[in-house]
Amino acid sequence: METCIYKGSVSHRRFKPVKHYFSYRTFSILFELNELEGLQKKISLFSYNKFNLFSFYNKDHGDRSGNNLSDWVKDNLKKNNLNFNISKIKLLCFPRIFGYVFNPLSIFYCYENSNLKVVLYEVKNTFNDQHTYIFPVDQNSKIISQNCNKKFYVSPFIEMETDYNFRLTEPVERLKVYIKQTDKIGKVLIACQTGKRQTMSTKQLLINFLLYPMMTLKIILAIHFEALRLWKKGAIFKKREVKKKNSITLEK
Repeated sequence: METCIYKGSVSHRRFKPVKHYFSYRTFSILFELNELEGLQKKISLFSYNKFNLFSFYNKDHGDRSGNNLSDWVKDNLKKNNLNFNISKIKLLCFPRIFGYVFNPLSIFYCYENSNLKVVLYEVKNTFNDQHTYIFPVDQNSKIISQNCNKKFYVSPFIEMETDYNFRLTEPVERLKVYIKQTDKIGKVLIACQTGKRQTMSTKQLLINFLLYPMMTLKIILAIHFEALRLWKKGAIFKKREVKKKNSITLEK
C-alpha cells in the first residue's frame, strides 16, 4: 500500500497584529484514493464511508456530495484545461476518529505515472466554508514553491488582503509543508506541518490513537483556544464578508 501515516507536528507563528506561537503533536494520513476500498478489508480499525474508530468519508472533501473524489479532481483539472493523464491521486488529511474530523488544510497530490503534475490545497474554516487552490507543478525543483493571493476567509484576526507562499516536498519518508502569509509590509504568519512516515496498519493506528486520543476533536478545540489567546493579547476580530461554501480557483 502507498497509503501511510505521518506522525509529526503542526505549528503556527504569527508576527502581526500580535506575536503568537503554538505547536501541537499530531498524526495525519496520506490516502492513495485508489486504495480506499481495500483498506477497510485489511485494517480492522478503519472503514471507508462507514463508522469506525478511524474512517474516511468522501463527503468530507471535494464538493462534499459523497461522490467519487478522484472523479471530482479530474473533472476540475479538465475544466481548468490541465489535460494530464492523472493515474494516481493521494490526499493528505486527518482521518475521522469516532466519526468526527475537522481538516483546516487537506492536500491532493496528483500524479501522471510517477510524476507529480498538480497540487490542490483544500482549505476549510470553522464556518464549514471551503476553498480549493489548484496549482500545476513545476518539475524543475525538488522543493515545490507556489504563490497566490488569499481568496478565502480563514482566521478572524488576519486581513483578506494578503498573499500565500506554499512550499512543500513530495511526501516520501518525510512530510514537509510550509506556508508563509504576507501583506504589503512583510510576514504575517508562518505555518508548518512536518512528519515521519509510518506504515498504515492496525497496530500503528492503535498506537497513535493511544498517544493522541480524540485528536480530531482536540484540533477544533485548539483552534478556538488559540483564538481566545489572540483576542486576549489584543488582536482585532475581522468579520467574514463573503461565504464560500465550495469554491475553487486555478492558480499559476
